[in-house]
Amino acid sequence: MAVAAVTTKPLDKPLHQPLTKKPLPAGRPREWYVSHNRRLKAMRLAIALLDTGVYLPSSANNARIRATAARLGIHPPSDITCRMVRALVRYGR
Repeated sequence: MAVAAVTTKPLDKPLHQPLTKKPLPAGRPREWYVSHNRRLKAMRLAIALLDTGVYLPSSANNARIRATAARLGIHPPSDITCRMVRALVRYGR
């Protein structure tokens, strides 16, 4: 009986070039822009963690999330953003 083994290795560089950014719509309250950018940052970090093999929210502590952000060249996330990253990892399973 054949058994397939899945191995994961950290990605040194992204698989695709980043998409070109479009300007955000004008006229919204400042809180909307803050929460929108926070969600985008949390998604980028959650994808990077999943690519490196972190599949459980319990193994995605604040230090690991911030180290991933530093490796990607993203500003260190706040505690709220780290919580959002763990939620995305949890629901991405």
